[in-house]
Amino acid sequence: MTTETTPDGGTDPTAPTRRWDTDDLPEGDEKVAAVRDMFDAIAPKYDRLNRIISFRLDVRWRKRAIRDLALPAGSSVLDLASGTGDLCVDLAAAELRPFSMDLSFGMLAADRSGVPRVQTDILKLPVPDRSVDGATCGFALRNLLDLGDFFTELSRVVRPGGRIALLDVSTPPNRVLRFGNNIYFGRLVPKIGAALSDGAAYSYLPKSVAYLPKPAEMLAVLRDAGFDDATHRQMSGGLTQLMVGTRS
Repeated sequence: MTTETTPDGGTDPTAPTRRWDTDDLPEGDEKVAAVRDMFDAIAPKYDRLNRIISFRLDVRWRKRAIRDLALPAGSSVLDLASGTGDLCVDLAAAELRPFSMDLSFGMLAADRSGVPRVQTDILKLPVPDRSVDGATCGFALRNLLDLGDFFTELSRVVRPGGRIALLDVSTPPNRVLRFGNNIYFGRLVPKIGAALSDGAAYSYLPKSVAYLPKPAEMLAVLRDAGFDDATHRQMSGGLTQLMVGTRS
């Protein structure tokens, strides 16, 4: 961990250490704490940075996820790791009934969706078995402590016949696109983040892709959890990935 840098290039030992300001990706409980504290810190400017960094493609990706969720109007949907409520806004616009759940109080405080909100660990949802019609998760799979536990929890709370749609970033399979993506997200995004929000956080976020297993591995675990027809799709040349499935 590093301390804050002073104007003369030294370090300020009295400045609070940021758990995510590290060259190594945190693991275990340290990861949970780092993710929560980081999103608390960047919540006020998170939406603006998302639009800038993704060139507003994030809007298209969320709408595609909701379309592929393919639930009828009035269906109850848990939006997990809901952040500031982007997906909740789109879910409500699609005449679904979203519920916002996130570990970060800062994100929930910045939520402007107007839907019910709960601060919780989404690996231990305060929801009865088979009680909701669907669930979504946008760009947070890599921030979770254990994906297998998350998929099992989804299987527990979603009713048979219910649907899930899970979005996250990805690594383009094309070598040229992958090279450009590495330059943009690895070098330029941290500079944009430093100028407009928190440089350490926007250095961590591109690196956090390394937490994600290969698509085939995630699909296998998701199917084992009870989503037998789960499928995987890469979007925008592989910048983003979407998994959808039906609870068996």
